[in-house]
Amino acid sequence: MKTQNPAPAPAKVAAPKKKSGGLNPVLVIPILLVIGHLVYYFIFGDGSHFQDGDNTKQPLAGDFFGIIYKGGFIVPILFTCFLCVLVFSIERFITIGRANGSGSVDDFVVKVKSLLDKNEVEAAIRECDKQKGSIGNVVKTALLKYQQLATDNELTKEQKLAALSKEVEEATTLELPMLEKNLVIIATLASVSTLIALLGTVLGMIRAFSAMGATGQPDTAALSTGISEALVNTAVGIGTAAIATMMYAYFTSRIDALTYNIDEIGLSIQQNFAAHY
Repeated sequence: MKTQNPAPAPAKVAAPKKKSGGLNPVLVIPILLVIGHLVYYFIFGDGSHFQDGDNTKQPLAGDFFGIIYKGGFIVPILFTCFLCVLVFSIERFITIGRANGSGSVDDFVVKVKSLLDKNEVEAAIRECDKQKGSIGNVVKTALLKYQQLATDNELTKEQKLAALSKEVEEATTLELPMLEKNLVIIATLASVSTLIALLGTVLGMIRAFSAMGATGQPDTAALSTGISEALVNTAVGIGTAAIATMMYAYFTSRIDALTYNIDEIGLSIQQNFAAHY
């Protein structure tokens, strides 16, 4: 008896290449650390911000840079955290903006769903070419698989739907790492900045009370210097953490919205395929 060979699976549609775009934190963070220290010592610590042009003396009245400089050695670390949040936030703005493509995502979703309802797959692919970005890449990959499966006579309808669903998932998986890259750094800085600020606050208070305990009498100058150091660290750290928290929430919501749109079109493609084939 002749043994039947299993039907060959349809050739796999080329998915979008996995992107490795985005800044490399291993290189960027040390550079920002150097910049943070340079700004602290040569801009905040410039003699023009202090009495008699000497940064070992008290800052001029109302001079913000001089006050920050007196926050101590923790300040350049906190400033580096702020620069990291700023740089990686700008990078995420650009990357996620490109992922949305050249036009309105909502309009693109409506157009593609409308064309699929008319079974105009070629026109939908052309819309993907116009839209570009992550959502355009994922939908185009799914539509190319749609066309391939539509002409396949060996797989059952259930197998075709499963293959189409898998193609959408794989294409989405290739795009998501690019969107989420470096978000963990922003999220981490939201917590770490507060802890570093707390360390600076504690060191400032230790300095203040040590100066008072050394003489046995209140030393107003040393006491005020220590308290000022503590408060500067607290302010810079909390401000950095607040910005990092807001940026992380904003970028996460944008990625979720983009993923939802991809899932919506993917479901529409599968439903359309089930209805026509």
